[in-house]
Amino acid sequence: MNWLNAGFEIFNTHVLWTDLVGNIAALATVLLAMRTSMWTWPVQFAGAVLLFAASINAHVTGNALKQALFAGLAVYGWWAWRRGTQNGGQLAIRPAHWWERSMLIAVMLVGTAVIGLLFYVTGLSWGASVPGVKGMALVAADAYIFVGSAMATWAQGRALVDFWIVWVAVDLVGVPLAFSSGLVVSGAVYGVFFVLVLVGFVKWLREYRTGPLGVAAVAQ
Repeated sequence: MNWLNAGFEIFNTHVLWTDLVGNIAALATVLLAMRTSMWTWPVQFAGAVLLFAASINAHVTGNALKQALFAGLAVYGWWAWRRGTQNGGQLAIRPAHWWERSMLIAVMLVGTAVIGLLFYVTGLSWGASVPGVKGMALVAADAYIFVGSAMATWAQGRALVDFWIVWVAVDLVGVPLAFSSGLVVSGAVYGVFFVLVLVGFVKWLREYRTGPLGVAAVAQ
């Protein structure tokens, strides 16, 4: 057995170590992001690499592409946060400007349509094999989660409080989609992420309001 297939049996199900440790790393990424720790990005990169390997091993090409994207965004996020904390400075958490929010919404709408079409034509989304309207809806949801996850990670790299809101929007689709598809474990994991994302949003918003940028905004 090669290392990609290494794992253990539980309830007659083979659990891959790459899948388990990768998801643990993804969970740790959220906890580290709450604390604005620089370790957020190396842990996200490691988790993405492990989940990429698990997806390739399971022949789930669409998810593998998403993990490759996350790995690239982790490099960008590390660079952006490192630049924002030079000389011992504190990361400048802030709400998005109107143009940044407009861009986030536009990219999510247009990106979902474009990526959805790509997923459907190439069969990269598992929903592409489902006939009729249901299949198209599944592909659209898959594309929405893909694009939304990418935009949330990009906004996180810019230290925008709004990145938590984007994750909420993603989880609102991801949680019911997983449960309705019979993926109970994935649905439960999405549910845990949803709760952590809400906590993270409140924490970052509080830090912004009590930080120098928030105080300056109130004083104007």
